[in-house]
Amino acid sequence: MPVDLRWVWAKSVMDDHGRPTHWLPLQQHLDDAAGVAARLVDHWVSPQVLGRIAKDLGGDVDAVRELACWLARVHDVAKASCAFAVQVPLLADRMRDAGIVANPMLMTHPDRSRAHHTVVGYLAVRDFLAAEVGPVFADQMASVVAAHHGVPPERSTLAEVAGLTELIGGGVWQEAREFFLRRASEGVDWSRYQDIRLSMPSQVLLTAIVILADWIASNADYFPLLEAHEPPRDLDTAARVDHAWKRLALPRRWRASPVSSNVDAAFSERFAIPGGVVRPVQAAAVEVAATQSVPGLVIVEAPMGVGKTEAALLAAEELAARSGADGVFMALPTQATTDAMFDRVRSWVEALPGRDGSVSVTLAHGKASLNDTFTGLVRDGWFTSVGEDGEHDESAVVAHRWLSGRKKGVLASFVVGTIDQVLFAGLKSRHLMLRHLALAGKVVVIDEVHAYDVYMSQYLERVLHWLGAYGVPVVLLSATLPAARRVRLVAAYDGTPAPAVDGYPLILASGGTAPKVLPLPGNGTTVALDRLSDDIEQVVTFLREHLREGGCAVVVRNTVGRVQATAERLEQEFGVEHVTVNHSQFLSCDRARIDRELLRRFGREGERPALHIVVASQVVEQSLDVDFDLMVTDLAPMDLVLQRLGRLHRHPRKRPEPVTTARCAVVGVEDWAAEPVRAVAGSRAVYGEHLLLRSVALIVERDKVALPQDIAPLVQRAYDEDPVGPESWQSALARAKKRADDDEVRRVAAARTFLLDKVGSSRKSLIGWVRAGVGDADDGREGLAQVRDGGESLEVLVVQQDRHGGLHTPQWIDRGGGDPVPTDLPIEPPQERVVAACSLRLPRALSNPGVDLAVISALEKNCFPSFHSSPLLKGQLVLVLDVNGEADIGHGDVGFHVRYDPRRGLVHERR
Repeated sequence: MPVDLRWVWAKSVMDDHGRPTHWLPLQQHLDDAAGVAARLVDHWVSPQVLGRIAKDLGGDVDAVRELACWLARVHDVAKASCAFAVQVPLLADRMRDAGIVANPMLMTHPDRSRAHHTVVGYLAVRDFLAAEVGPVFADQMASVVAAHHGVPPERSTLAEVAGLTELIGGGVWQEAREFFLRRASEGVDWSRYQDIRLSMPSQVLLTAIVILADWIASNADYFPLLEAHEPPRDLDTAARVDHAWKRLALPRRWRASPVSSNVDAAFSERFAIPGGVVRPVQAAAVEVAATQSVPGLVIVEAPMGVGKTEAALLAAEELAARSGADGVFMALPTQATTDAMFDRVRSWVEALPGRDGSVSVTLAHGKASLNDTFTGLVRDGWFTSVGEDGEHDESAVVAHRWLSGRKKGVLASFVVGTIDQVLFAGLKSRHLMLRHLALAGKVVVIDEVHAYDVYMSQYLERVLHWLGAYGVPVVLLSATLPAARRVRLVAAYDGTPAPAVDGYPLILASGGTAPKVLPLPGNGTTVALDRLSDDIEQVVTFLREHLREGGCAVVVRNTVGRVQATAERLEQEFGVEHVTVNHSQFLSCDRARIDRELLRRFGREGERPALHIVVASQVVEQSLDVDFDLMVTDLAPMDLVLQRLGRLHRHPRKRPEPVTTARCAVVGVEDWAAEPVRAVAGSRAVYGEHLLLRSVALIVERDKVALPQDIAPLVQRAYDEDPVGPESWQSALARAKKRADDDEVRRVAAARTFLLDKVGSSRKSLIGWVRAGVGDADDGREGLAQVRDGGESLEVLVVQQDRHGGLHTPQWIDRGGGDPVPTDLPIEPPQERVVAACSLRLPRALSNPGVDLAVISALEKNCFPSFHSSPLLKGQLVLVLDVNGEADIGHGDVGFHVRYDPRRGLVHERR
C-alpha cells in the first residue's frame, strides 16, 4: 500500500460529543510555524536578542533565522508517532487507510502520556542531527524541540521513553519523522554548524521564538483548519502566513536614538515639567551609559526628589541605542507604585522618536485590569491608541490584544510592572523561556532597589546574572545603597567587583567604567529631630504645638494596628475631617482613591488644606511624590527613616511659621533612656532587632539630619560591620547580629529551593533546566510566595449582604457602590471590574501558618456560581460583610471578628 504522509495530522477541533469538526495536516502546521518564525525574526524579535544568539554563530544573524525556522519546522515532528496519532480515532483511521498504521489499543496504554511528542521529538531530532553535526549540537537543538511546551524533560525521562518503541513507532513511523526532518533541512548546509556550541542563553531564546511561532500558527483565527470531511490538500503557505501576520498586526520595533549629544533637548521633549531643565544626575546617568565600553549595568544612587526616574528613562534610551534593545521594562516594589508610574512611562513613550508605527505597552501585575489608563488602551479590536475612539493611529502607543495575559503580556515593547515580574525570571517554572525573551530584548530598569529583602535579593541577583549573560542593559535606582549591597549587585551582573568609591550622589557602572560622583544638590533640607516616648498623648501634644497655625503633617507607623489606633486618637483631638488614614488593609479601590487624594492635596502642585494630618504605614515611603510640613515616625532601619524624611519639605513652598523648619519626632521605642534603646515589639517583628538597634544607635543623640549630606554616611554606617552605639549596647547588638545572621542563612536556603541555576552550570543543553520547578508562576498568592519570603497575605473579594440575603457591592465605594451582584446569573463585565477592585489583603494574623488554612476553609463556604463563571473573579476567596460592614470568620478553633471602616480600613480581633 502506498504511504501518503499528508494524512499525518497535527491539529484537531472536537465537538461536544468528542467528534472532530476540523483538522490540519502536520506538514501544513510545520510550514505555518516556520513561516511565522521567519516573520518574528525579520520584523519583531529584538535586534538585541538576535545579536545575542548570533554571538554563538560567528555573528551571523542569517544563521539565527535559519535555525529558528528549522526548529519551528520540526518542533512537532513527533506527532508522527503512534502515541499521538491514536488520540483521535477518526483521524487515526484515515492515517491507517493512507498506510500509516497504529494499533487503536494503544489509546489505553498505561505509558502513552509519557511518550509525549516533545520527548519523542527530542529523540528524533537528536538522532537525525547527530549524523549531520555531532552529538553536542544535536543534543542542544533537540532540547529546544523538547522544551517547546514550556518544560524541558529530564534525562531519566528521555531514557525511559526511548524504550517505549511500540508507542514511538518504528518502520513507517520512523520514516515519516525522517521525511519531515529531511524536508525541513532542504537548503540547510549543516557543515557550517559542525563546530558550533550554543550557549544556554541562546538555547533559551531560540526556544521562546519557537514557542511563540507554534502558538501563533496554532491559532485557528489566523491559520484556518480544514473541515473534518476534507482530505489533505496543498495550501498556499506564503499566503496563509501573510494573511495571519497582517491580522496579528504585532506592533513594530522601536529603534532608539542616542540622547547623549543633546541631553537638554531630549529632556525637554520627553518630560512635560514646567520650567524643568536637565539635572546633574540625569545628565550624568546618560554620560555613563554613553561611555560604557559595552552597554551593561548602571546604578544611580541619588537623593529623593532629584529626578531619578527621568534619569533612568534617558539612560535607557542611550543604552538601547547602543545595544539594539527595542523596549524598556520598568519594575517597582508594589502595585500601587507601579500604577503611579504607568502614566509617567506612557507619556514618555508617546514622546519617543524612533517609533515606526505603533508600539506596544502593558501594565504587568495582578490588578492591571483595574487600572483605568491601561484598560483604556484595551478595546475589542486588535489594538487601539490612547484616547482614540475612532480609526487606528499608526503612531499610537497601544495595548495589543495578543500581547496580553500572564505569559505574553510582558513581551510588549514597554512594560511597567511589579518587581515580581522580573524575579519570576529566576524561578524554575513553566514557559520560563518567554519571561527571559521578554527581558532579553529590553533595557531593564529596577526602582527602589534598596527595598528588597534578603530572600527576594537571591532572585534579583540570579536574574541580574542571567541579564548579564544576555547582554541586557540594566539601570538600578536607589536613594542610597549599602556598599556591600552595591558590590553584590555588580558582581551578580557580570562577575566583576564594584570599585570601592566614596561619595554621593553616585553613578556606578559595570565593565570597568569609572564611577561618577556628583556634587550634592545645593537646595538641601535640614531636619530637626525630636525623640518622644511611645505615648500617643505625647504625639498629640507635639502635633498640637507645631500645627498651632496650621500645616500638613504625616505620622508614619510600622504596623497597621498602630496606624488605626493613632488615627482614632487624632480624630478625637483634631476632628475627623482633618485626618486621613492610609495603609495596606484597604480595598484596592479605596487605596487607589486615597493615593489619588494624597497626590491631589500634598503633591508638587497640591491643593494643600490649612490643617491636615495623614496617618500612614510604610506606603508613603515609596514612589509617592508627597510633601509634608511636619513628621512623626516610628523607628525603622536607617535607610527607611531617611526615605520617610525625604517627604518633609520636599518642594519649595510657603509654610506656616511654626513649621518653616523641617522637623521630625522619632517614636516607637520602649524607653529612650534604656541601654540599649529598643524598638517596640511590633516594629521588631517587621524589621528584626539588629537593624533597628544600629539605626537607633546613630540617632539617639543626634539633633538633626541634613538631607542629602547625611544620607550616604548614615546608611553606610548602619549597614557596615563597624561597632555603633555605647559600649553598654555591644552585647545586645552582638546577640541581635547573631539572630539576624542565622535568619539570613535560613532565608537564603529557602530561596534556593526553586532558584534557577547559573548560566555556567555543567548543563550543556536545556534538558533538566527547570528540574523540580514550581509549575506555572503567576501573580496569585502561590506565585508571589515563591519569590517573596512567605508571599503575600491572603487576598479576598469583599461584598456586602443585605438583610434579605442578597449580595451587593460595598455601599461606600465611589463607582458602582451598593449595586446588586447576581449569585447565579453571569456578572456583566463592568461589574466584574467593580467587584475585582474590591479586593483586600487580610491582616497577617489571618494569614499566618496554622491559621490561614482555617480562614481559607471558612471563606470557601462563600461559594457563588456567578463568581466561578467569571474569568476575572474565578477562584478568588470572598468575604461577605453584613449591612454594618462586619463579619465573623471561623473554622474549628480559629475565629476572628472583622469590621471594615471606609476611613480606617479593616479592623480585626480574635474570638
